[in-house]
Amino acid sequence: MGVYNVHERLLAVDQAVAGALIDTLSSGDGDRLWPYRSWPRMRFDRALEAGAVGGHGPVRYTVTAYVPATWVRFAFTGPRGFHGFHEFAALAAGEGHTVLRHTLAMSLRGPARLTWPLVFRPLHDALLEDSLDLAERACTGTVSRPARRSRYVRLLRSLARTADRRSSDPASADRRTANR
Repeated sequence: MGVYNVHERLLAVDQAVAGALIDTLSSGDGDRLWPYRSWPRMRFDRALEAGAVGGHGPVRYTVTAYVPATWVRFAFTGPRGFHGFHEFAALAAGEGHTVLRHTLAMSLRGPARLTWPLVFRPLHDALLEDSLDLAERACTGTVSRPARRSRYVRLLRSLARTADRRSSDPASADRRTANR
């Protein structure tokens, strides 16, 4: 099964301004593109550069290409069954305008054929719209049409938070061990 998923936002700034947001990916509290305050942080084993290994939440990848202030591509290494890449690009779109685009292209194998449409895609789409809202606010000071999360996305996030709490709760771990 093939997946091609694109999210983009036209920003009323020069390409260099929008492209500079890409350079802040995984830079901790200085990240101006990744919505780390409400989603799992993007983290790498080193600075953003080709060969850096990391990801966010259960999604793992390696940086395969990086052109500062222009483009970065990540090749998936997890979850199992995700074969492809995702990337951010800042594309000049006429005088004083830039399209900030996120593209995901992959083939799915095994369980990923179910987990992508049922779990990962709705979360991915919501995260990317939050990211583009963050970018628009960083570039223009406002967001013309803020993204809204669907009820289904809110349910998935609630289930994920519950699972995270249970997995980090020592009492839950003791109960799981006792039930084996």
